[in-house]
Amino acid sequence: MSTTTSHTSEPDGPADGLADGPAGKPADGPVRPARLIQNEATTEIPVHLLFRDDPAPATVPLKPAVVGRRQGTGEQPRLRRPAIAPKRPVPQVDPDLVERSARVLPGAAGVLAGACGAAGCVATSWWAGVLPPLAVEALRLPVIAGAGLGPAQWAAYAGAGALGLFGLGGLARGRTGRAWVLDLFGRYRGTVRRSGLLWVNPLLLRRRVDVRLRHWRSEPVPAADAGGVALRVVVLVVWRVRDTARATLGVDDHEAYLRECVEAALARVPVEMPGGPRGAGDAVAETLSRLVATDAAPVGLEVFSVQPVRVEYAPEVAAAMHRRRIAALDAQHRASVLTSVVDSVEDTVTRLTVRGLVDLDDYERKALVKDLTVAFCAGRGETPP
Repeated sequence: MSTTTSHTSEPDGPADGLADGPAGKPADGPVRPARLIQNEATTEIPVHLLFRDDPAPATVPLKPAVVGRRQGTGEQPRLRRPAIAPKRPVPQVDPDLVERSARVLPGAAGVLAGACGAAGCVATSWWAGVLPPLAVEALRLPVIAGAGLGPAQWAAYAGAGALGLFGLGGLARGRTGRAWVLDLFGRYRGTVRRSGLLWVNPLLLRRRVDVRLRHWRSEPVPAADAGGVALRVVVLVVWRVRDTARATLGVDDHEAYLRECVEAALARVPVEMPGGPRGAGDAVAETLSRLVATDAAPVGLEVFSVQPVRVEYAPEVAAAMHRRRIAALDAQHRASVLTSVVDSVEDTVTRLTVRGLVDLDDYERKALVKDLTVAFCAGRGETPP
């Protein structure tokens, strides 16, 4: 028997710091603590539950489960807190690229410069003697011997023509809700938001920008609901250009950039199908508006709202989801009808019993309930359960 005991306690061995007697029995002395197996994934398990031949150990309070990394082994924690997702980078645009007013003159200045240039050409022609006689008589100019077309006359022609072209070529008509972005050799020179007849330096490149309040109705855009089912969403975006400099020079095409921002937002926000919880559509629209406005603000676009106006299942899942929807509606209808029938049967049996019209035992009560259920279901056009 002692040999058996010795073999049973062998797994712990001297490594546990326990001294057994010659017969495999514990040596005389104070009561030794319970042998424990440390398991970091669960809790501390007393060894006496596994080896029943040991004497009853002293009670040791068990500590709570410890789930963590074993020191010195390089083992990673088995349970971790969810890592905080890093913030999405915000698009950065040149901070010096900010809309400012361009220097322009009233249109009268351009008209005056053009008239002066034309008058200079006429005077030079009269001086050179090449002005037609009819024009001389119409203008009531004195008849003189022409000096001919020499270098001085050609220089006068060039100066007067340049003045006329410069004055008339800079005339522009400003419209309400439209603006011009001006740049010279790739450098931003300002924005013109004024209306009416203006004179703008003709050497500047003009880019017309629509700054009115605009709306854009998208084509069906891929999206998904909270369960990952593929959808197609048509959204209505209300927006306008707030900073013409950044919208024109900060991106290649601000309208294409806005469309891509909408598609990116729809890829991140789950969209609810029509008929979902009340207020879910407004919450989705608010989230989409906030995301698109945040992405579009650095390039000078102001987004007021992004509202889904049509949500439908993608073609590849439309048939299956339609059948699922019909089955859910049918089950809901059947449950409603069954509840109504059960309530009607219960009310009928209760009234008959309370008023003493019938005295039913259990068998008769079950038969009456069955007959009433069949009758009510047949009256509603439903198959009894």
